[in-house]
Amino acid sequence: MSPAPPPLIFSPHRRLAVRRRMLAAQRTPDAPRYLLDDMIEDVTERLAFLRHNPARVLLVGDVGGQLEGSLAATATEIVSEEPARGFQEEQPYAQSDFNFIASLGTLDTVNDLPGALVHMRQALAPGGLLIASFIGAGSVPALRAAMLAGDADRPAPRIHPLVDVRAGAQLLQRAGFADPVADLRHLDVAFRSFKRVVHDLRAQGMSNALADPGPTLGKAALARATQAYADASVDGRTVERFEIITVSGWRR
Repeated sequence: MSPAPPPLIFSPHRRLAVRRRMLAAQRTPDAPRYLLDDMIEDVTERLAFLRHNPARVLLVGDVGGQLEGSLAATATEIVSEEPARGFQEEQPYAQSDFNFIASLGTLDTVNDLPGALVHMRQALAPGGLLIASFIGAGSVPALRAAMLAGDADRPAPRIHPLVDVRAGAQLLQRAGFADPVADLRHLDVAFRSFKRVVHDLRAQGMSNALADPGPTLGKAALARATQAYADASVDGRTVERFEIITVSGWRR
């Protein structure tokens, strides 16, 4: 008997639209990209600490090619893939034997996260390393509270469920990685308004990609959410916390 398919939490079509809108936004000179920049900095530091100098590299979600540029001096082959351009993380990869795979901010919206990790491990050569970073549970608490205030007594799914750090470590083990590690770090960002935090999330590919996204936030609900977000501010700014999970493991 074949295993049951994973539940459809995220809509592939909505996910594609979210990523495409993010790519378009990132082409503007003032686009926010602090989440991706933080992930890239962390990946670069981990590679230096581990003294891992991969020859064949696969990068997923390296918007703008910043990580590719930093690896170009040592890697002999770099393949860069983007879900918005058709790369399927939940299917076997066309290429394999990579010495290093980095996934940046894309695994939090796949329906089959264990399967995606298995495909990554299978795409690695023996001794190859995976480092994957994505937004984790506990992120944007002020926005979550504002959305609940906006919906009042009829809460709707607005922000998708996220993986916590303990689950990340367990998923690596299930996928067969050796020496699995899962870390959590915080990035605090201050926003002047509800409108600004929504703008930044959209520009960084964090919009609602749920298969059941709920009804559109109406005018009255939007006003309540905007006011609730302003009420959470201190000196005109509301501080949001982003929890970034990084998982890493080796193929033996």
